[in-house]
Amino acid sequence: MSGRRALVLGGLGFIGSNLTARLASAGAQVTAVTPSRARYAETAADLEALRVRIVEGDLRDAAAMRAVVEGQDVVYHAAGRSGAVASMEDPLADLDVNVRGTLVLLEALRAVNRDAKLVFVGSRLEYGRAGETPTAEEHDVDPLCAYAVHKLAIQQYLRLYAHLFDLRYAVARVTNPYGPGQPSSRTAYGVVNRMIHLALENGALTIYGDGRQRRDYIYVDDVSDALMALGESARSDGRVYNVGTGVGTPIREMAAAITRIAGAGRIAAADWPALAQQIETGDFVPDISRIEREVGWRPRVALEDGLSRTVAFYRAHIAS
Repeated sequence: MSGRRALVLGGLGFIGSNLTARLASAGAQVTAVTPSRARYAETAADLEALRVRIVEGDLRDAAAMRAVVEGQDVVYHAAGRSGAVASMEDPLADLDVNVRGTLVLLEALRAVNRDAKLVFVGSRLEYGRAGETPTAEEHDVDPLCAYAVHKLAIQQYLRLYAHLFDLRYAVARVTNPYGPGQPSSRTAYGVVNRMIHLALENGALTIYGDGRQRRDYIYVDDVSDALMALGESARSDGRVYNVGTGVGTPIREMAAAITRIAGAGRIAAADWPALAQQIETGDFVPDISRIEREVGWRPRVALEDGLSRTVAFYRAHIAS
């Protein structure tokens, strides 16, 4: 990516800020777009120290999107609302920001920069209750929440704009990312980071149900590297990829590992909240052979190592 012009929408969010920093460290000329610099003031200052250009702009603002996409080589779309339960509590807001916002972005690319490659951050939630594991990209999609429905709707728009206007894109269906950069106040998503924050406060890590549901947890640096690889790969054009580790861990075991590494916290069992239980997907472990084969990416950070790094980061952040 050295010397390449890269735009990160949602560039001060959890995935976006880590990706932005990694791009800048690789020598890219990076612009990060955020709806509110003040909300992420500390992160913005850290990224500006890496010579990242910070731009305030709303994904739904057509003029702002045209201005920031012009001249870019790669556009990474990590912007929008997150959270399965939150999307069902306010589905119209999720639709407005995530779907309408992305359509505004696509129109901006169509108008001023059809040569850019767009990398879209999708979600494992698109599969719904996949049942079989590992789950490959060819598996039927059956979303259980508005957030996942909207992720799929966006991918249909991507296909349409590729067909009609030759826009280039790739989709990364990310599993459960964790790592440095998610504030403790963000509770709608990021179960691992949330549990780490709770453990460092010596609080209760709540497990719904029996805690045996298996998930794939991926360190955010690995996610960033996958997104960068998709941005550079011509073979990935028009393709959808699972981005995970390919290893499933029961959530109770993951929580136990956090309390052990943090040396604090305790595990507490609780009944499922009604809405959360309705949209719970059960086990999910992805098949990641496609991205390994076609793009040459594979995860490098094992869960134990990633948890240790993340606990150390947040502990140092609390101390400072």
